[in-house]
Amino acid sequence: MTCPLLYRFRVIDRLPSKPTTATARGTLVHAVLERLFDLPSHERTLDAAVDLVPQEWSRLTDQEPEMLELLADGDTTEWFSGAGALLTTWFGLEDPTRLEPAERELYVETEVDGLVLRGYVDRLDVAPNGAMRVVDYKTGRSPSEHFEAKALFQMKFYALVLWRLRGEIPKRLQLVYLGNGEILAYEPDEHDLLAVERKIKALWTAIERAAKTGDWRPRPSRLCDWCDHRAICPAWGGTPPPLPDDAATRAIDPARSGVVETAGADA
Repeated sequence: MTCPLLYRFRVIDRLPSKPTTATARGTLVHAVLERLFDLPSHERTLDAAVDLVPQEWSRLTDQEPEMLELLADGDTTEWFSGAGALLTTWFGLEDPTRLEPAERELYVETEVDGLVLRGYVDRLDVAPNGAMRVVDYKTGRSPSEHFEAKALFQMKFYALVLWRLRGEIPKRLQLVYLGNGEILAYEPDEHDLLAVERKIKALWTAIERAAKTGDWRPRPSRLCDWCDHRAICPAWGGTPPPLPDDAATRAIDPARSGVVETAGADA
C-alpha cells in the first residue's frame, strides 16, 4: 500500500533495515508494557514500569546488539528518561491495576480464500460477556483526521483475523498514542471488515501481478525521508539490485504469503 518497491526490497530482496531511535524506543516501551502485566495488579505502578526499562533494554540489546549503536556515547540516561516519559503518558490514559488482559503480543493467523493473514496484537482485552477490545500502543503522535482511516486499517486487519478465527467481531479497536497522550477508538461492524477483506484481496492481486511482470515501481511520498533504501531507489536517482532468479517465487511463496502487521511499525 505504501510503496510496491519497498515491498520488493523487504520481501524479495530481503534487505535489512537498521533500527532507528524511534523504532527502538517503541520496541522498548512495548516490551515494558507487556512485562508490566506479569506483576500482581496492585504492583503495576509507574515506578515499577520505569524500573523495568533497564532490564528490558538489556534483554533487547542482547537479542539485537545493533541497537547499542543508537547510543553514540553509550549513556542510557537520556534514553531511559525518554522511555519513562512515554510510560508516564500511558499511565495517564489507562490504569493497569484495573486491567487483566486476556492476551499480550498475541500471534494471530487465519486463511481467507487461500491467502494467509497474520500479525501480532499488542493486547487483547476480553470482557466477562465475551466482548473483545483490541489495543495497540503507538509511541508516536496521533494522526490528523485526514489520516485516521489509514491508521485504523491495521486495527481493522486485526479485527478481521480475530473475526475469522473466533467467529465474533471485536467490540472496540483502540490505538493508544503515547507521543501526545491521545486514544483513537473505533467500533467495527461486519460491513467494515468485509471491505477490509476485499481490499486485502485486491492488494494480493496487485502483488501477484507485480511478481509476474517484475514491475515493482516506487511510490514517492514524505515517508521516503525515513526509508533505509532511498539510495537505491530510482525515484531518487538510485539503482535497485537485479531481481533474484527466484523473485516471483519469493513474492508469492505460500509459506511467506500474507499481510503482516508488526508491532514495531509505529514511528
